[in-house]
Amino acid sequence: MSFLKAEWKKLILANYAVDEDILKKYLPAKTEIDKWNGTTYVSLVGFMFKNTKVLGLKIPFHVNFEEVNLRFYVKHKHEGEWKRGVVFIKEIVPRHAITFVANTFYKEHYATLPMRHLWEIKNNNQTIEYAWKLKNKWHSFSVESEINKSIIEPESEAAFITEHYWGYTKINNNTTFEYEVTHPTWDQFKIKNYKIDVDFGSIYGDDFKELNNLNPKSIMLAEGSAITVENKRKVG
Repeated sequence: MSFLKAEWKKLILANYAVDEDILKKYLPAKTEIDKWNGTTYVSLVGFMFKNTKVLGLKIPFHVNFEEVNLRFYVKHKHEGEWKRGVVFIKEIVPRHAITFVANTFYKEHYATLPMRHLWEIKNNNQTIEYAWKLKNKWHSFSVESEINKSIIEPESEAAFITEHYWGYTKINNNTTFEYEVTHPTWDQFKIKNYKIDVDFGSIYGDDFKELNNLNPKSIMLAEGSAITVENKRKVG
């Protein structure tokens, strides 16, 4: 049985080109940075969890909720084949129980904060926004897009960003956990406008405060799908 089943819907992905040196201390053992055409990416990702089940059970008040995370991309070689995955710097959710389960059982880096979202369709456009509150300040990012979907082309930048199907967690300098995330290839929407109002330094630490002064190299809105998160295991 999968550890978690849910739908991830309306994913905003703001992708920043960074110096890989800032990520080295977060890099799990037995993984290496995965780059797209020589570029190292960090992504700010916001989406909705829908119809969430943990070990097959829906937990009251924890079925539908927002998540925002900051992540980067890695790969791990297993039996001669590369597994492409992500490492999370921090994942923000609005429910303490979610944070407890993820941090206890998966050793992830969840935090609980007040959150809200907006999904609005008007005049053949859609506006999607995710926001979270830290120390009396609301941080947010949003996109305006067309409502018609298109496929994510294989071997494209969008495919690189969305098709990493493993999660890797640094336990210590020698130990890494991995878990598989399954979902089909997603559709995407053409972006018309975006707005990012986030103090990266206050939320993610000094290593990422430079993102305050950068524009994302790309920004996406993916439709999302049903997903599963499988049970973790120790790498190697």
